[in-house]
Amino acid sequence: MSNCIIAQSGGPTAVINSSVVGLLNANKELKTFEKVYGGLNGIEGILNRNIIDLSSVSENEIDNFRFTPSSGLGSCRYKLKDLDSCSEEYESLIEILREYDITSFFYVGGNDSMDTIAKLSRYAKQNDIGISFIGIPKTIDNDLKFTDHTPGFGSAAKFIGTTALETYLDASVYINNGIFILETMGRDTGWLAASACIAKLDGKPIADFIYLPEAAFDKIKFLNDVRQRFEEQNKVYIIVSEGIRDKDGRFISEFDCVSQDKFGHVQLGGVSEYLRRIILDAGFTTRVKALQLGVLQRCAMHCASDTDLTEAYNAGKMALQYASQGESGKMVSINRLSNEPYEVNYPLVNAEDVANNVKYFPIEWINKEGNFVTPEACSYFEPLIKDSPNLAFERNLPKYKVFNQ
Repeated sequence: MSNCIIAQSGGPTAVINSSVVGLLNANKELKTFEKVYGGLNGIEGILNRNIIDLSSVSENEIDNFRFTPSSGLGSCRYKLKDLDSCSEEYESLIEILREYDITSFFYVGGNDSMDTIAKLSRYAKQNDIGISFIGIPKTIDNDLKFTDHTPGFGSAAKFIGTTALETYLDASVYINNGIFILETMGRDTGWLAASACIAKLDGKPIADFIYLPEAAFDKIKFLNDVRQRFEEQNKVYIIVSEGIRDKDGRFISEFDCVSQDKFGHVQLGGVSEYLRRIILDAGFTTRVKALQLGVLQRCAMHCASDTDLTEAYNAGKMALQYASQGESGKMVSINRLSNEPYEVNYPLVNAEDVANNVKYFPIEWINKEGNFVTPEACSYFEPLIKDSPNLAFERNLPKYKVFNQ
């Protein structure tokens, strides 16, 4: 009986480890592989032979691992070279996998990780190598094509909605309440910012305006809208995606961007402070606060969605089942069958179709003013945040388990 290996790549999520546990438990049931190895720090770690035997880990530790946020196997942002230009990395990786008698490789990740799965599957097929490669989706950005949503997004949306509601209450206690700006992640798409529409008080959304990268940002219109709303109600609550752009496609916060990641993606952050400054410069109030949520959106297990946690688990479980059927070069997707009752299934899609593509927030779900979302968007988000996991605690704090420390 051969073995398999699973690794994680790219930005973490609150539920990414649940996919690993889903795969582990599926293998216990199906007995497809003798051992399930874990690659520490993704492809980069495997190439350095940083590999552990997850099959030997106790059930108690695995249970804690499932409810641990962030990438408990470690992560990387390592891009394989194109096959046409260099095959040395591919040869080295296959040699290592053969040393461990590995016949299935699972990669939990986003767009770039699916690019890795597609490349490795193509290489294996061209060279008649009997190893299958399957992708398991994850990203809080929810920007993978050919899947209704991605594991990790529901928990991020729940955290954003909860934080929006709580900070709205905090910012609404005075006679002169001023303006509050909440900045979410979302370099290319507005899914995260848009999800704040679920934050409601007495059935009404607490956000006055939501700004997304998919709608061109107009500084003059923004200031006029905010000024008018402030004069009407003496307070304004704004949600903004870090990736909002002007009509020419330039990031509004571009002047604050000083770096790129290893895939060439601009690393953003700071647009809420920019909006704060232009409101202050406009002079209609001196009370303006800005909050950048940052990495909290992807590691807040204390505010995770149990639906999200379960779907991440099922995606890992289905990946193992598909591997046992000989599939390769594919990604497990989530297909929504209905909203009420909420029901999904997990078909396969081609990893190369997902790789390096972006699923944008639907334009038809943005209002005509470009500063809020439609009820259809809220209906899409609401099932994804349902229920909360029961966490284990130690000394009154969550008990977590990682393998990359």
